[in-house]
Amino acid sequence: MRKIQNTSIFDFQGRPSLAKALPLSLQHVLAMIAGVITPPIIIAGVVGATPEEKLLLIQIAVLASGVCTLFHLYGVWKFGARLPAIFGVGFAYVPTLIAVGAQYGIEGILGAQLIGGITMMVVGYFIQYVRHLFPPVVAGTVVLVIGLSLYDIAVRYMAGSGNASAPGFGDPQNWIVGLVTLATVLVASQFGKGVIKLSAIIVGILVGYALSLSLGMVDFASVAQASWVAVPQVMPFAMEFHASAIAAMVVICVINSVQTIGDLSATTVGGMNRELRTPELTGGLLGNGLTTTISAFFGALPTSTFSQNVGIVAMTKVISRFVLALAGGFMLLAGFSPKFGAIMTTIPYPVLGGATITVFGMITMTGIKLLIKDELSARNMTIVGLALALSLGIAEVPAAIERFPEWLQNLVGGAPIVVAAITAFVLNLLLPNTTLADEAREREAMARADAGDTEAGATPALDELGRERHKRAGPGGAQAAPNNARSG
Repeated sequence: MRKIQNTSIFDFQGRPSLAKALPLSLQHVLAMIAGVITPPIIIAGVVGATPEEKLLLIQIAVLASGVCTLFHLYGVWKFGARLPAIFGVGFAYVPTLIAVGAQYGIEGILGAQLIGGITMMVVGYFIQYVRHLFPPVVAGTVVLVIGLSLYDIAVRYMAGSGNASAPGFGDPQNWIVGLVTLATVLVASQFGKGVIKLSAIIVGILVGYALSLSLGMVDFASVAQASWVAVPQVMPFAMEFHASAIAAMVVICVINSVQTIGDLSATTVGGMNRELRTPELTGGLLGNGLTTTISAFFGALPTSTFSQNVGIVAMTKVISRFVLALAGGFMLLAGFSPKFGAIMTTIPYPVLGGATITVFGMITMTGIKLLIKDELSARNMTIVGLALALSLGIAEVPAAIERFPEWLQNLVGGAPIVVAAITAFVLNLLLPNTTLADEAREREAMARADAGDTEAGATPALDELGRERHKRAGPGGAQAAPNNARSG
């Protein structure tokens, strides 16, 4: 009997037609491309890279993102999450990479990255034994802060650039393009049908891009200059190992492992309506550590999950591995063909901001969805509240920690996720594990104690007659009291 092929886009094993899968894949590519190329651009400026080295860092970052995504979708042995998640060169490492690169250059970054990747694999191996230390209250807090911390990026993009000091930042024209893109995404997602509804982000990007073209906001200079084919090199940069750089990188790699837990949990909860399984978590962390380690040999920066793509999965519920594999294939193609990648980088920032701000909102809501899986007891609300207060508060007032060592400032001040993860993790260990039932029983006990105290406290205030009546309460007491009253 002929086996019927699974073509559902809502099934991980589903293999839809290319016509249906293509737009769904492209919106993943367009959502992640800015996040992939921005870290190498920033680091190239910090380390004083030549224009050729800058292009090389961008190219290998795109290539590594494609390879990493495909690796995690299909997996090798115990490595790989085998979930509908996009992996690539991560933005979360940038503050630490800036600090290390400014002091030790790209060579110091890659040497520290090698050790950091190995550390992530160690965390991945032992996570099965300590996963109970990361319940929904911890993972949900991390996901919630991931979403909240991305809002400023989307707003800066809508204003015209990832850098607030860039020329033309905040120009009304940028906001018009961003808001038109956002409105298109909302209309397509809420009123569209079929593929239009599921491809709302790419529909918004196409409309915003067309508007940008008509306003002269698209620059094709990078496309003309880019070559058609480029093959990656092994060890294009030397590696150097410095203790302080390694320490900073190990810390951020461990913290990023917690973010990976949050992102993978958000993927399964938001897109697949189930909890994250231990083999998936182990494979995700092991695979991310392996790709980060191997990337160091080719000049690619550390890899991580992409939260904006997690938001797309949660919003559309499209979890077909074929759809995401196409996205990984596009990134792979762009990595071998710099010209292809250059075309994608012509999308103006306001278009990307308007298209992704709804995605970041979905990440936030997925974090809340994770949190309410646990009881909203006073203990859990304390954990979440303090983690939010400290992480977002320090991020808003970086001067508050300016007397700390520079590496610690870069680690804590530049990434609210770090503070949130540490705070939630530590409080979950230290605070007594009380439930709503425990709290209810404690309130009842306190109420009974208060009632007893009130009764005991009122007795001394009784007059002599009242005390006598109180003592005689019981069989016959009611008769004795009136007699005493009459005799008085």
